[in-house]
Amino acid sequence: MDTQLFLQQAYELVKDEENVVANLANISAFLNDILSDINWVGFYLLEDKELVLGPFQGKVACLRIPVGQGVCGKAALLHQTICVGDVHQFSGHIACDARSKSEIVIPIIVNHQLIGVLDVDSPYFNRFTVDDQKFLEKMAQIVAKISSKR
Repeated sequence: MDTQLFLQQAYELVKDEENVVANLANISAFLNDILSDINWVGFYLLEDKELVLGPFQGKVACLRIPVGQGVCGKAALLHQTICVGDVHQFSGHIACDARSKSEIVIPIIVNHQLIGVLDVDSPYFNRFTVDDQKFLEKMAQIVAKISSKR
């Protein structure tokens, strides 16, 4: 995977658009196209003390996740990426899609404030590598950068 090229393509997709929802929709569709062996990719946006479902690709998903609960809520609470090789071993995992076996969640931070998370699920155990994590964290930085301009 040519991560530098993909990061540049993602930035080009969203750099001139001011609507955050439109940008998140395109980024989720882009990630769905380029990432293999995933069954869900999308965003949850912070509203009060809950993560609310944003643009995504995949089966229907949980609408609201309290900060601190599940993988998404824990990543939001800690403001750090959480990569889980086996979601069945993660205490408090919220199973929106029973097919999911591994998950990675990256917080999106703008001006030291959490605005949401990027969530990617896979139907395979231990799907996400350190390289995937670095790539997705850079993708979250692109989202933060375009979101901070609005």
